[in-house]
Amino acid sequence: MAYDEYLADRIRNQLKEKRVNFTDQKMMGGLLFKLDNKMLCGIHIDKKYGDSLLMARIGEDVYKKELEKPCCLPMDFTGRPMKGYIFVTPEGFDSEDDLSYWLDLCITFNPLAKASKPRKKKQ
Repeated sequence: MAYDEYLADRIRNQLKEKRVNFTDQKMMGGLLFKLDNKMLCGIHIDKKYGDSLLMARIGEDVYKKELEKPCCLPMDFTGRPMKGYIFVTPEGFDSEDDLSYWLDLCITFNPLAKASKPRKKKQ
């Protein structure tokens, strides 16, 4: 199952409307959106949940408050949740206003986020 192309287009359109200079990158069956070479958000196919989820990098300051919402799940790939990152279920980004809310949180946090170290290319 591939990530939700319709959701990807919605994210692209909103980021363009917000005049965000982003890039996107396919990763492990999902799609990652980056701003200033840092993860902004993404689309993750969750086999347990059975649907595409919005991955949102929102920062630790709002993390706990947002996790209280029924549409939010801790971002957990390894059995240990990543603080500052959440998954949003489709009910949480169904409307354009809801999707815009999550993207605004991601965009607001992005300048505070640390960039990943670039990987060295294998020779």
